[in-house]
Amino acid sequence: MENRQVLIDSLPDEKLSTDNYKLVTTEAPVPGDGEVLCRTLLTTVAAGSRAGLQGSASYAGAPQTNIVMNSHGVARIEASNSDSLKVGDLVTCPTGWQDYSVHAAKHCQLVSDDIDLAHYLGALGTNGLTAYFGLLRVGEPREGQTVLISAAAGSVGHMVGQIAAIKGCRTVGTTSTDEKCGLLMRDLGYDAAVSYRSPDFRADLKAACPDGIDIYFDNTGGEVLGAALFRMNEHGRIVCCGVVSQYDTSHPSGGPKGVPGLLVNKRIRMQGFLVFDYLKDYDKARAEMKDWIKSGELKPVNDTVEGLENAPDAFVNLLGGGNVGTRIIKIAD
Repeated sequence: MENRQVLIDSLPDEKLSTDNYKLVTTEAPVPGDGEVLCRTLLTTVAAGSRAGLQGSASYAGAPQTNIVMNSHGVARIEASNSDSLKVGDLVTCPTGWQDYSVHAAKHCQLVSDDIDLAHYLGALGTNGLTAYFGLLRVGEPREGQTVLISAAAGSVGHMVGQIAAIKGCRTVGTTSTDEKCGLLMRDLGYDAAVSYRSPDFRADLKAACPDGIDIYFDNTGGEVLGAALFRMNEHGRIVCCGVVSQYDTSHPSGGPKGVPGLLVNKRIRMQGFLVFDYLKDYDKARAEMKDWIKSGELKPVNDTVEGLENAPDAFVNLLGGGNVGTRIIKIAD
């Protein structure tokens, strides 16, 4: 049985390119005792994976070549040497960009098909959990407050805005284009949206946040973080989730002006976090998110690309802002 794999062929010097990957074919692996053979159905493309290739994500370890590109996926059990999982079961596991993978059964999480399977990689996966815990545990929103989200049409950002709205907050998003600004307000319920590419970005941001910003959920860093700092209210909270503006380069820019002066003068709390910090609460969060999805309060967007061979191009496109919602690769039915 053949197994297609997308390997990291070389580490990028500057921007990521499809040439940094290669598609190879090998034999499918054979599960050992207590292991299962997983057939990848869906897998993710995540901006944070670029930080792993850059070496700036300490939790990802040192970047390596000639290995399968890492990712989480939804898979079907094709063979099982475990009493806990049977052939035909659907699970989530660290599939990587490949058709088949072997895992210890204890590292696979059984899922049901009572909801779109793609949601297990988006709203009920790392992206949704990041949005949930970052906003609710770190940001601590209160009804009536203004929440600004950068990369607001992205895999995490588009859910942060909706969760903030569920909690009674006013939501403002920054994104790349006027088209995406319209989508945020029309389809995802944002109260206002601003293009960071606008020559009048800072004035537009001020107009969109006339009462200042209570919580800034930062997915980008860079100039957007700098602009948000100057609009923060006293005792505001900045949730540091990611720095996508700095991932796809070998020369990340320095921190914005206003740190630490504005933090001190306005008593602003600026905190980073990793979703793994809240591992013990995953099940409770997923249950609440699933209820929101079924009730229609939360409308996750899954941006699907067909074909394993298209994963590298989908990743490069995502880093250029080409996605709305969670970018997912469909590999098999």
